Amino acid sequence: MFEEVDFTGKKVLITAGADGLGLEMAKVFHRAGAAVFVCDVNEARLAALPAELPGVKVARADVSDEASVEQLFAGVKEALGGLDILVNNAGVAGPTGYVETLSKADWDRTLAVNITGQFLCARQAIPLLKESKAGVMINLSSAAGHLGFAGRSVYSASKWAVIGFTKSLAIELGGYGIRVNAILPGAVEGPRIRAVIAAKAETLGRPVQEIAAQYENQAVLGRMVTARDIANMVLFNASEAARSVTGQAIVVDGFTQKLY
Repeated sequence: MFEEVDFTGKKVLITAGADGLGLEMAKVFHRAGAAVFVCDVNEARLAALPAELPGVKVARADVSDEASVEQLFAGVKEALGGLDILVNNAGVAGPTGYVETLSKADWDRTLAVNITGQFLCARQAIPLLKESKAGVMINLSSAAGHLGFAGRSVYSASKWAVIGFTKSLAIELGGYGIRVNAILPGAVEGPRIRAVIAAKAETLGRPVQEIAAQYENQAVLGRMVTARDIANMVLFNASEAARSVTGQAIVVDGFTQKLY
């Protein structure tokens, strides 16, 4: 398996890394020998993480809050002494509903986490990645970041923004040897997508099972992707095997052509 690659000596920060997709990323980097720092807003999960992944460093941080991000990176510098890899994973699902039914608060909160949070973390990370000489930034987008998504317009808009941000950063930072890519997961099996499915079923007045089947069958492979699928792609992207890959929006979705 590719996850057997050696990341010994590499310093990694994963935002929203205490659960779900972020936790799977933390596990593969930890298994590969990296020094891992995880932030999250879920304090209970953070407290349990060092027992699950011995040696991992943790901190509570809200990536949408500038002061919280500044405090996070002060902790990263103190705990790790630098940074080689930033994984901008934090994100929220946002509201489900057609645009005329949504509030500005829905819009503001989703963009605050999904794109402003990446900006705030990237801004703090860049000086450290420049010192690394071979820094890597990986920004989590979504299949909704390159496809339209009825009823999920706010989320989709935030994830399209991640692509533009990623490509711009790749140009800005390439001269420093820093690679910047975006990973675009399809529907990832787990509690979060199940909550989205339930909300969409309620909005449309249709059975949950029907909406779930749409999500499972929208990819030509006929299934959702797993957190491990995405974590392995992130690990590859952060490795020397991808040393010439930058400015890319890498889709991992079982070849999805339409989002339902």
